[in-house]
Amino acid sequence: MAANEPPGDFDPTAPWIPGTKKDLGQFNVFHRDPHPVSPSRPTFSRREYYKIALMVGRTRIHYADRVVETPPVSLRFSSPLIPYWWEHVDHTLSGYFCVFTPAFFESYGPGRDYPVFLPGRNHIFAVDDEQWESIAALYRQMLHEISSEYLYKYDVLRSLTLDLVHHALKREPAAVLLSSDSNAARRIAALFCELLERQFPIESPSQRVGLRTPGEFAAALAVHVNHLNRSLMEVTGKTTSQWISDRIGQEARILLKQTTWNVSEIGFALGWGEPGHFIHFFKKHFAATPKAFRSQSV
Repeated sequence: MAANEPPGDFDPTAPWIPGTKKDLGQFNVFHRDPHPVSPSRPTFSRREYYKIALMVGRTRIHYADRVVETPPVSLRFSSPLIPYWWEHVDHTLSGYFCVFTPAFFESYGPGRDYPVFLPGRNHIFAVDDEQWESIAALYRQMLHEISSEYLYKYDVLRSLTLDLVHHALKREPAAVLLSSDSNAARRIAALFCELLERQFPIESPSQRVGLRTPGEFAAALAVHVNHLNRSLMEVTGKTTSQWISDRIGQEARILLKQTTWNVSEIGFALGWGEPGHFIHFFKKHFAATPKAFRSQSV
C-alpha cells in the first residue's frame, strides 16, 4: 500500500481525512436531469434528514389534513418533523436538491429552526425564470464546492444552504390548497403513528423522545389537538394519549429487560425529569414498579 493511500475500511476519524471530517456524511447535493415519472397513488415518504429542492414538475403533496399542489417550478422544503405523502402530477421531473442531517447546523446558528422547516408553516414557494437562475446558481456552486479540496468547504455549503432559506423567506408561498378529502382522518392517523414510532428505539441513555404530549404531536402535524384525537378515535378506537402511553410503556419494558440502565436513566430517555413520575406511570400501567418488573423479567 502506498504511503498516502487510505486503508481499506473507511474511517471518518482517520488522520488523512481533511479538517472537516466531522461534516462527512452530514450533507450532500444532487442535480436531477429530466426523467420520466409515472403518476401513482400517494406514497408516504419517511426521511431522517432535511431537504431543499428546486424542482421543475408539479407534485401533489398530502399533509396531515390538507393536500397541496406545487407550482410548475418551485422551491420546496421538508424536515423530519413534517411527514407527508406525495404523488407525481407531471410526467417528468428535473432540478436540484440538497439534503442534510440535523447535526449539520449544530453550533452554526439557527439553520433548521427557520420557519420553512417548522410544522404548520409554508414549505413550498413558486419560482419564476429570473429566480430560477439565481437559485440554480447556488446549487451549481454547491456541486462545485462539495467536489473541491477546500479545507473549509462545509462552512461554505452551510452558507449556501442558508442562502436558499432566505430566498424562500423573502417570497410568498404559492402552494395551491386542493382539499381536505374524506380520507383525512385515516391520513392523520397514519402520519401520527409514523411520527410516534420515529422516536424509537431508544439506543442510548442520552437519547430522549422529543414528542410526548398530544399537543406536541398535534403541533408537529399542524392540526388542532381535538382534530387529531377525533381522527385517531375514528380510525383506531384509541385516543392520542392512549397511543402515546402504550408506545412509551412498550419501550420502557424493553429497556428494563434488555439494558442495565438504571431507572432514572430510562425515565429520562422516555421524557420524565423526575424518576418518581416515571415510576408512578409504570406502576399505574403495569401494576409493578420498574425495579420489580426488571427482577421478574430476569
